[in-house]
Amino acid sequence: MNNEFEIKNLVREKYAAIAEQSQLQNATSCCGATSTCSGQEVYNIMADDYTTLDGYNPDADLGLGCGLPTEFAKIKLGNTVIDLGSGAGNDAFIARRMVGENGKVLGIDFTEAMISKARENAEKLKFNNVEFRLGDIDDMPVTSNYADVIVSNCVLNLVPNKYKVISEIFRVLKPGGHFSISDIVLEGELPAKWKQVAELYAGCVSGAIQREVYLEIIETLGFKNVVIQKDKAITIPEDILANYLTREEIQTYKNGKTKITSITVYAEKPTLEDKNSCEPGNGCC
Repeated sequence: MNNEFEIKNLVREKYAAIAEQSQLQNATSCCGATSTCSGQEVYNIMADDYTTLDGYNPDADLGLGCGLPTEFAKIKLGNTVIDLGSGAGNDAFIARRMVGENGKVLGIDFTEAMISKARENAEKLKFNNVEFRLGDIDDMPVTSNYADVIVSNCVLNLVPNKYKVISEIFRVLKPGGHFSISDIVLEGELPAKWKQVAELYAGCVSGAIQREVYLEIIETLGFKNVVIQKDKAITIPEDILANYLTREEIQTYKNGKTKITSITVYAEKPTLEDKNSCEPGNGCC
C-alpha cells in the first residue's frame, strides 16, 4: 500500500467481496470490511441501526457504515441528493423517501459489484428516481452545481486524497447546498504497524486522519457553518486488536491517548450572493 493506486485497488477488491456477503457476515467485521474479527461485540462497534428509518430496505443494508448521515442531512422534498460510496443503496433509499417522487437520488460507487447490487435493489423496489453510477468520488462523474445535498457514510476515510474528494464535494454541490457526512477520524496516533495492514485500511481505521486536519480541510476549501452533528467513540474489541498487536502492545494502545471516533459533519457551500463565495483553486479562497 505505497500509493493511491494500490490503496484504491485494495479497497475495491475488499468491497467487491463484501457485496456478495450477507448483512450478518459483514456485521461481524470492523466496519464490515474485514473477515478477521471474531468477537460478537464487534457487531456494533461502528454501524448504527437503520431499521427504524423510513425507507429502510434490508436487502440494501450490508451492515457497513459508522453513522446515520441521512438522519441529520436536512433533506427536503424535491431535493437532488448524492450518496458517496453508495454500496448496495442503503442511504440512497432512505434519502429517496425524504426527497419524494419529485426529487432525485444519485449513488456513486467505484465497485462494480456494489453498483450491480444497488441497481438490482432499485429495480425490485421499482424506484425510477434513484440512479447508481460507477465512478470515483474524488473525480465524480457529475456536473458542477448539481446536488442540493450530499451524504456519505464511512467512506471518505477510504479515499487516500481527502483534500481532493472534499474539493469535489464543493464543486458538485449547488451554491447554498450542504453535506452531512459520517466518517472516522483520529485523535493521537495509531500504532505504526497498523498503517500497513490492508484489512485495517479497508476496515475504515488506518486510512482515517486527524480530526483537526479533517475539519481544517473542509473550512480551507470554502465551506461555512461547519457543525459536528454527532460524535461517537469507537472502541475496538481486544479480539480484533489481538490480530495485529502483541499483548504488551494492546496494553500500551489502551493506556494511551489515541481516540478513534465517528463524527457526522454538516457544512454548507456559500451562496452566489455571499461575498466570500468562490470555487476552490481560483485564488480567492
